[in-house]
Amino acid sequence: MTSYFHDIARIPFHGPDTAAPLAFHHYDKDRVVLGRRMEDQLRFAVCYWHTFCWNGFDPFGGETFQRPWFQGGSPMELARLKADTAFEFFSKLGAPYYTFHDRDVAPEGATPRESHENFLRIVDVLGEHQQRTGVKLLWGTANLFSHRRFMAGAASNPDPAVYAMAALQVRDAMNATLRLGGENYVLWGGREGYETLLNTRVGQELDQLGRFLNMVVEHKHKIGFKGAILIEPKPREPSKHQYDFDTASVYGFLVRYGLEKEVKVNIEANHATLSGHSFEHEIATAAALGILGSIDMNRGDPQLGWDTDQFPNNLPETALAMYHILLAGGLGSGGLNFDAKVRRQSIDPADLFHGHIGAMDLCARALLAAEKMIADGQLEEAVKARYAGWDAPEAQDILGGRVPLEALANQVLARNVDVAPVSGRQELLENLVNRFCGA
Repeated sequence: MTSYFHDIARIPFHGPDTAAPLAFHHYDKDRVVLGRRMEDQLRFAVCYWHTFCWNGFDPFGGETFQRPWFQGGSPMELARLKADTAFEFFSKLGAPYYTFHDRDVAPEGATPRESHENFLRIVDVLGEHQQRTGVKLLWGTANLFSHRRFMAGAASNPDPAVYAMAALQVRDAMNATLRLGGENYVLWGGREGYETLLNTRVGQELDQLGRFLNMVVEHKHKIGFKGAILIEPKPREPSKHQYDFDTASVYGFLVRYGLEKEVKVNIEANHATLSGHSFEHEIATAAALGILGSIDMNRGDPQLGWDTDQFPNNLPETALAMYHILLAGGLGSGGLNFDAKVRRQSIDPADLFHGHIGAMDLCARALLAAEKMIADGQLEEAVKARYAGWDAPEAQDILGGRVPLEALANQVLARNVDVAPVSGRQELLENLVNRFCGA
């Protein structure tokens, strides 16, 4: 059988002066940026679900992508064909990593045992492809939101039997991630929330989630998994309200259940904007709280109010995201996973390459812009100067808890001098960022 991408060669690096559409113009994986190869700084991953599972369906129309692995064989035969095609794509694109949900790679069976066995068989297939190609697993996860049993949540479900079904899937997905050498494990709670408070015990559902996540951490240590456990925040969709609304909400949850040293966040750009934040806000917040783990790189449509999962194309926004990632010391075992999909009218095999090539080139340009910002130092110096007053010994005494409220108030009365504000110089700094993002 002819491969799906038979007429597409491995994507080369041609440099910025070429017009070739199936080539990288800026992503030069061996270029050294801040002491590391560009490939090692960016750690790109291709997601299995949008790239090989979505069929183009939307609420007003059905399938537009007529991929050969969607029909024409048994579910397991099609799963193997999908895996063959996926690794052909990863290899030709030159992506070092991939990511998956359990149900992306293996079909749901008629019983829990059949689903379990289907998954184990496909994990063997994935392992063979990884060994053959050198492509690695950035992270695995379990789909706890698509099946109707999870319509009222998985770990937050009012039925303990559904909770147990979720535990089976997560146990299997964690074991598979370890077996495949995965570097992280992600939990996304799309149904972990509510539609109405009329039928919801918020406190109980939070306790259920807290216990479930503790079990995940306990299992991580039991099996010897060394990667990070990551929660992916999102405010809503498909639930009206999700408990993991944003990074700050996740951190409060982790502290309440004693997990702030065990769990980090996987931040998605489109989820950040849905929560009313900027992408860089969520990254900077996670870094400040010590829970920055990995990134789902995409974008939303500013005219739409839902998760459109488009490939990133805004250089200044992506450059600021990369700047804050670099300031935080990088992503460690995390990476940049393209949780993005081509539009439902982009039906040709080459369109999958165009989407990823453009996104990888954009992230490379953003990394180089962030490198310039750091080397120049003006942004960092402006922030340092703005907070310089807190370096004084008396200010350090305040932060250290050595000055009570009464004493601090009396100091103001004793000085009896008003304080003049200082310009934040936002426009100057924005202009500076734009200059670094120029050609």
